[in-house]
Amino acid sequence: MSVWSLYLIQCNNGSLYTGITTDVERRFKEHQSSSPKSAKYLRGKGPLTLVFREEIGNRSEASIAEAIVKKLSRTEKDNLIKGTFLLQAIL
Repeated sequence: MSVWSLYLIQCNNGSLYTGITTDVERRFKEHQSSSPKSAKYLRGKGPLTLVFREEIGNRSEASIAEAIVKKLSRTEKDNLIKGTFLLQAIL
């Protein structure tokens, strides 16, 4: 069984993209390549920086965590990245 992870990518313009995957390194490379497998939102917004990642568990748990993080304010996301806001505390 695969372990799913939540990740955040910062774009050149400072915006944040949130996603889930079983292989963060592979997925980040796909996003950087602007290939058909990359997220449309990220195309042309490079250079991209992987700023956060955390193993969550199964796909269902990761999807729930992704939805929660997407609803956080920018300040809360920045605190999550800095490690001063714990993801597990809100799950």
